[in-house]
Amino acid sequence: MVSLRILADRYTSSPTETKLMKIEEAFEEIIKYSHYWNWAPDWGVVIDIYKTFPNSYSVLSPFAYSYLEELIRSTTSEYPLQFQNEDQLVLKKKKVGMSLISLAISESKEKNPEYAIILEELKEYYYPSKITDEGDKRHSVAHGYIHPRFWSQESFEKLILDIAKLSKYAGF
Repeated sequence: MVSLRILADRYTSSPTETKLMKIEEAFEEIIKYSHYWNWAPDWGVVIDIYKTFPNSYSVLSPFAYSYLEELIRSTTSEYPLQFQNEDQLVLKKKKVGMSLISLAISESKEKNPEYAIILEELKEYYYPSKITDEGDKRHSVAHGYIHPRFWSQESFEKLILDIAKLSKYAGF
């Protein structure tokens, strides 16, 4: 497993910076850029729960993956379009998973290459799950492929750090 020190080193703003992005700072960064009404209150609850119950990562991971997907969607042409008519019939399905991240990359390559590079790194969350996953893939968490008792706190904190890294690009 990768240590949190190594993970945090990936998220410093310059190679000479020695300060680590701690999980608390990552949560603050996420809230700073989250949609004020739709997501910020929920992130406040996540922080309270995680501070009080650090072993709650298996309960909080599905929420974090849902947010990651909405965060990515907020930077694409699919946001905030509704794909239903007045009768609630689906006119077009929204892209999810690897299709969504591919759309975000293709739409941001030219106008925001730094963001596209980060998205390329985040593809790892969208690859098919394996039995050895520890909650570090969207599929193993969102689809229940791997039982939550096999998810790891380290995977959850890495996800939070990655969301924080992506947050400043939010299109909410």
